[in-house]
Parts: sequence; C-alpha cells; structure tokens
Amino acid sequence: MFVWGLKIRIMQTRYLYLLRYILPITDVLMLNAIYFLAYFVTNSLGKTVSYELLQHYVVVCNLIWLFNGLLFGLYSEYGARKLERIYRGTLRSILMHFVLFSIYLLFDKNLDFSRTFLVIFYILLSGFFILNRFLGTVLQFLLVKKFNATKKVAVMGANATGIRLGEYFKNQRNVDFYGFLDSDPAYFARTGMPSEVAITQMEAAATNGVQELYVAIAPEKMSKIHALVKEADKQCLRLKFIPDIAGSLAAPYTISYMGGEFPLITLRNEPLEDMSNRFKKRAFDLLFSTLVIVFLLSWLYPIIALIIKYQSKGPVLFKQLRSGRNDEPFWCLKFRSMRMNNDSNKKQATKDDDRVTPIGKFLRKTSLDELPQFFNVFWGSMSVVGPRPHMLSHTEEYKAIINQFMVRHFMKPGITGWAQVNGYRGETKEDNAMENRVKYDIHYLENWTGMLDVKIIFMTVIQVIRGDDNAY
Repeated sequence: MFVWGLKIRIMQTRYLYLLRYILPITDVLMLNAIYFLAYFVTNSLGKTVSYELLQHYVVVCNLIWLFNGLLFGLYSEYGARKLERIYRGTLRSILMHFVLFSIYLLFDKNLDFSRTFLVIFYILLSGFFILNRFLGTVLQFLLVKKFNATKKVAVMGANATGIRLGEYFKNQRNVDFYGFLDSDPAYFARTGMPSEVAITQMEAAATNGVQELYVAIAPEKMSKIHALVKEADKQCLRLKFIPDIAGSLAAPYTISYMGGEFPLITLRNEPLEDMSNRFKKRAFDLLFSTLVIVFLLSWLYPIIALIIKYQSKGPVLFKQLRSGRNDEPFWCLKFRSMRMNNDSNKKQATKDDDRVTPIGKFLRKTSLDELPQFFNVFWGSMSVVGPRPHMLSHTEEYKAIINQFMVRHFMKPGITGWAQVNGYRGETKEDNAMENRVKYDIHYLENWTGMLDVKIIFMTVIQVIRGDDNAY
C-alpha cells in the first residue's frame, strides 16, 4: 500500500486474517458441490451427461479454478484486503474459468456431454458465489461494527507525512483511527521529544483503547526519541516510526528490508519484481502461447509459408537480433514480409516501402507477421504483453537521446504493449513519438496487473479488426 509514495504494511486483526484463509476453503467446497449439483440437475432434465464428466473432469475443474485464483490474486493478501477486490477477482475468475474449462471440454473428442451442463453449472456457480461473497460482507460488517474487530491507532506529528498517514488510516475498514496526538507538531519535529501536552494525550489515547502509535519523524531526529519510547512503554503503546523523508526523495518510493536488517529505499514500483507476480505472468504466457501455437499456428503457418515462398525467394521466417530484458539480445521471429535486402537490420519499414511484398503488406496490416513471436514467448525470451523490442542499432541510438529509454528493458519485451494500443506502434519518425512510447512502457512497468494484460490483449484484437494507420 502506498501513502503518497511510502510503502507500509497495515495490521490485520486475527478475525479478518482468518477470513482470508476461510475464503479459498469455502470456494473449493462450493465449487465441487455446485459441480455435482449441476451434473444431477442436467441428468434430471433428460440430457445426456457422461459419468466420466463426474468422475475425472472435476479434477480439471478444480485445477483451473486454483490457477485463476492465483492469476487474479483472489486469495493473496492484497486481493483479500478489500471486499471490492474480492468481488472483482471472483467475477474475473468465473469468466476465465468458463473460457478455459469450456475450451477443454469442447475440444475433448472422447467426451460426450450436453452443453446444458455448462449453462447450469455457471449459472449456479455465479449465483452461489455472489451469495457467498454477500454473506462474507455481512460477516465482516458484524466483526468490524458489532464486535469491534478493529485495531485502534493514533498518529503523532502532524507534519506532511503524518497528515497523509492519518488520511490513509481513515479509509481503512479494519482500522479505527483515533486521531492526531501533540497539538504542537513543530515542537516534536524540532526536538524529537514529546511535549507535556503530547504525554497527556498519550495517556488519554491508551485509556481509550489505542494500541499502536505511528510517529512521522525525520531520520536525523531518531536519536532523540528515548523519552517518547519510555513514555509509550509506560502507557502500553506500540510505537511504529514512519520516516518523514517525503521532501528529500521523489515519490513513489518503497522501503523494505534486506536480510531483515538492512533498510532499502526503492525509487520505482515494479510489481513484476515480486516472484509471485512473475510466476503468474509466465504461467499466463505459457498457456496463451501454447493455445495460439496449437490452435492457430498449427494450420495457419503452412498456408502463410507457402504464399511467402511463392511470392519471393528467401526463408519463411525473418530473424533479427533485438534488445530483450536487461538489454540482453535475443533472436526475434517474424514472418518475412520483405524481399531480401541489406537494410533490414538498420532501417525501419516506412509507408509504401518498396521492399514489402504483396503478402507482406497484408501480414503487416493485420499484424499476422508477428505470430511467430509466440514461439519466443513459449521459449521465454518474450512475453505476450510488454514493451516492443527494438533493433540493437536503434537501442544504441535512442538510449543516447531519450531520457529513461533503457528503463523499459527492466522487463521482457512483448508482442503487444500499452504503448502500441495507445497509438504508438510502428515507425517512429520523431523523437517525441519515441519519448511518448517510453512513457507508456514505463507506466506499464510500474502499474502491471494481470487484468491490465488482459485489457491490452482485448484492445489489440479490436485494433487489428478495426485497422491501424500505423500498421505498414
């Protein structure tokens, strides 16, 4: 969570913490109960449903649900922290489950089942899961409001960081914000010691059930906090210190610990530095690229290959060294769309480029020339979504003149990206076009989510169908 650039970890009560672990258990139990219920309801309606569907495919159903829960962070600490995230993650998981499980069943020629089963199953699944979430909402409301399952906190030091921290606490459901202590924040900021008024307020806060006191203080004042620590111990208040360095560093920044003892300040948020997020993205890449290779490239590749060979001499695939993650070069694959020439590795394609073949114009206009890059995705040198990779010569050129150009290489390049669906694809005639592309790529790097990837894929499909003036 970010409080204007400062990353902190909020406390959870034991009741709300327990809810996070109850949710996946109840979900799996409900999923299986609804699966069997849908099977028997379908049979009672006179529709033919193979017993094999009940015996074996329920395992696949469970695995897909667990995969989706992992993909959308449904049971993660972040996903379970707010009810709206649980609802959103649940809807996304049900929709993705419908797509994947339906594809799996429809393409299994050895299974004979009625599509009525799928309709009944997903109607029941949606209804009961919404009811389950509603009951969870009621339970959380009762815990928070009726049984006071919150932790009462206060903030000392009404400086800029302290005020922002107080506003943050006010918006947390599992936190009861008592208020600010110390009516003279300037005194505390100057001395690092609590005033007489602050000590009196600490006593009152402890009497009124405050358990934790957050103190926003400049790092250089930390050596003077002994009196505050002594008073907090006396009042049975846990102290939590927030370093007030907002004026020294550009936001956003995060603070973490290496080896449990060395504080680290990171100036850029990178969700994909988290191993669980990288695993989710890689799992999605493997699944998506496998589906494309098996169900699309398996029959489309030979057709395109024959036309390419018929229209011009040369290989079917065009291989080019491009800049990958951490600026490591890799061989990027494309269907060859140009006649053989000596300028491929240094000159971008331009409008009405005479090097482009007739089939090449169609491939580039429809972006079908990029399809072989799904092999790159499968092998791990690319991702489905990410910054587009550039030729090595262009990387050398642009990193010398474009600020933060190399930041986009912190992650794997993609077949499509946030910059491309926002109008920055193809030839870059001016430096400001590349600057804007870099801004969009860095925005994607700092704000990645699984759903952002899905959104970009859908926007790419719409863009291909509608046509793009920059595709040539």
